[in-house]
Amino acid sequence: MQIKKLTALLLLCFPGLLYAQKISFKQLRYDEDYRYLSSDTSSWYKKIKFMPLSDDKKDYLSFGGEFRGQYFHYTNPDWGDAAQDNDGFVLARYLLHGDLHLGKGLRAFVQLQSGMSNGEIEEPSPVNENPLDLHQAFVDINLPIKNAPLTMRLGRQEMSYGSQRIVSVRDAPNNRQSFDGAKVIMNMNKLRVDAFLTSYVQARKGIFDDDFSKNIRFWGAYAAISKFKAVDNLDLYYLGYKRALSIFDDGKGSELRHSIGMRTAGSYGAFQYDAEGLYQFGHLEDHKISAWTASANLSYTFKEVWISPKTGLKTEVVSGDRKYGDGKLNTFNPLFPRGGYFGLAALIGPANLFDIHPYIEIKLSNSVTFTQDYDVFWRMQRNDGLYAVNGRLLYSGKETQSKYIGAQLGSSMEYSPTNYLYFRLEYTWFDSGRYLMETGAGKDISMFGANATFKF
Repeated sequence: MQIKKLTALLLLCFPGLLYAQKISFKQLRYDEDYRYLSSDTSSWYKKIKFMPLSDDKKDYLSFGGEFRGQYFHYTNPDWGDAAQDNDGFVLARYLLHGDLHLGKGLRAFVQLQSGMSNGEIEEPSPVNENPLDLHQAFVDINLPIKNAPLTMRLGRQEMSYGSQRIVSVRDAPNNRQSFDGAKVIMNMNKLRVDAFLTSYVQARKGIFDDDFSKNIRFWGAYAAISKFKAVDNLDLYYLGYKRALSIFDDGKGSELRHSIGMRTAGSYGAFQYDAEGLYQFGHLEDHKISAWTASANLSYTFKEVWISPKTGLKTEVVSGDRKYGDGKLNTFNPLFPRGGYFGLAALIGPANLFDIHPYIEIKLSNSVTFTQDYDVFWRMQRNDGLYAVNGRLLYSGKETQSKYIGAQLGSSMEYSPTNYLYFRLEYTWFDSGRYLMETGAGKDISMFGANATFKF
């Protein structure tokens, strides 16, 4: 009831935002195109989305932004090995961007980001607390090549590919991630190819001090093909990664890793599928890298049934190191994955892992969705540890026997009354398995999270 009152209040205070229901906001805000408003700028909201700068309206400026507030409360954080916070903590994130188009050939996009944390019992990381920084700032030069138009992009930019298992904007926990570098985009009818050479932007806790990291280089090529024979979408990609210092359970040092992968996704009637496979090779100091992952997400939507339930099964197999001290590293590196990889609690990352994840989604109304899922985790190899989403080693596999990590039960409720307003409540309970009891306190974790997002 309180959420409905808040929605009504916003609409009364900002009636121009009613038009936002006709706008489909993109996760990558620079993908939004408001040229269709050139003939209608009657409201203040339309005027900030399309502000003509020339008589022919080919030059224009567009503004947009987002505010997101989150509350989290964990019981037994880090499975009882971290200090208990009885009150929880609050995260706030602000994004504001401007998008300048000069004809069809030139475009500049700038986005500021501010992320703040309040109430964390330990010192917040720069990912959670980063008061103000230049998050994106790039220039596009469009080359009107017949049948194969090219865009050259130079500067700081977000990147997101496929299902975001490997390259993501990292929308959770708080501040998003970006890269400094150059990209060439070829966009044809059914084919898009991106080729890029970048450095990762390292978050720092000061103001306007985020800088490209000399320690992490990232390059590659990603091809996305639509309507490819028997499948809806087919992605093929190569990704290169170089880091000055990486730490795994079986060694540390300079890492050079190459990833070759393929993904297919689509639907047949009420059946949806998403499958991906990836192989990695390279070296970590004198260790030879050979790692891989395979994942699948299969679901079926009962469209003719009341509340349109969607049932699905996800599974993921992620390689781990087979033997300590053998000069080989089989631990998979997820590179730059989405932050809430296995839910908003973000307890476990995709390395040395096997999981089975059934779930059900129920549409209680056009704007309310309830999701219930249950995820069971095992280590793939005994001779490797457990890793966080960001690749940090949580617990070693040395002197342990059990592969069973535990099971995670999650419930969430999403409410989106308009395209510009989104609310989410989530509860997660993690039942610790034998492995966590062998390596630490091994207590069960519970997490309650609340999210409110406003976009314009």
